[in-house]
Amino acid sequence: MPKKLHTTLVNDTHHSGMRFAKRTYLPRIVGLGTGSFCVGSVIIEHSTPIWLWALLFLNGFIWPHIAYWKAKRSATPFISEIHNLQADAIFGGIWIAVMGFNALPSATIFAMMGMNNISAGGQRLFFRCVIAQITVAISLLLIADIPFRPETTPLQLYLCLPMIMIYPILLGNVTYRTSRKLAEHKQAIMQISVRDGLTGLYNRRHWESLLNTELESFRRYRHKTTLVLIDIDHFKAINDNYGHSIGDQAIILLAQELQHTLRAADIIGRYGGDEFAAILPHSTELQARRAIERLQSRLDNSLFPQHPDLKIHISAGIAECDDVQETATHWLNAADHALYEAKKNGRNRVETAN
Repeated sequence: MPKKLHTTLVNDTHHSGMRFAKRTYLPRIVGLGTGSFCVGSVIIEHSTPIWLWALLFLNGFIWPHIAYWKAKRSATPFISEIHNLQADAIFGGIWIAVMGFNALPSATIFAMMGMNNISAGGQRLFFRCVIAQITVAISLLLIADIPFRPETTPLQLYLCLPMIMIYPILLGNVTYRTSRKLAEHKQAIMQISVRDGLTGLYNRRHWESLLNTELESFRRYRHKTTLVLIDIDHFKAINDNYGHSIGDQAIILLAQELQHTLRAADIIGRYGGDEFAAILPHSTELQARRAIERLQSRLDNSLFPQHPDLKIHISAGIAECDDVQETATHWLNAADHALYEAKKNGRNRVETAN
């Protein structure tokens, strides 16, 4: 693998991992902070050593920042954050055991951590963390000989409410924002896959798929449909004399004029460098010719204020769909032959396929 490509992939992976760590940062702060009150509501009713209170404070209010710092400093933030989630589960198992499996606080911590794990890593991470949490809780309960106290008091109920109410709403908000971003990225990818980057018109591949669809529609419904291929005359001379930036502007301007001249239902694409293609559903070759002639009239005006002598001239080939064209390729070839005739006969003209 080339070194530059490898570096790019590593950077992309790192940025993706950091986005994942940032998404879990705030839920961890809120979840562990409110969860500390659940645990505290239980252990405050028993003789609890000061070091255990210190550990609870460290886990609830310091650990979230340490976990984010650790992921941020890691070369692989995603893996580091997965380890942090597993550490959360282990701590959760410790506190469930320390509480003697007190029903409501234990169930709340178990459910909230499970919700976080399944939203972050799916079923695989969820089950891995559940197994670790249950194993730690049962082992510690047996080893430390902690009494089993499942009863929940009203105080413990009230102190669990903040976590029960706030954390799911926060996690839902994070999930919603993530899904919105994914939908936006998907839409952007869809745009890239079907649109030409310079003009915003359909790219060749997608336009050709629409051409096949339109041919099938003609065979089924027998409505008139016409294909037009358009080429900028002497485009190389424009690039040579005025520069490639002006050449790009000429392509963009022609794309805009096509959109202004043709109907919203017409299917316009950039077929090549300076070549455009349009499908005009429910149109005859005469109607298509008139549309292109209107386009030529618009292009007769000077569109380059900084170069008033520069005008865009186009040649066009028109082919109306009929039963002779067995495939979309045959239809394209007919329009392409008409375009060739327009160029051969002097350019800046429109020719119709025989």
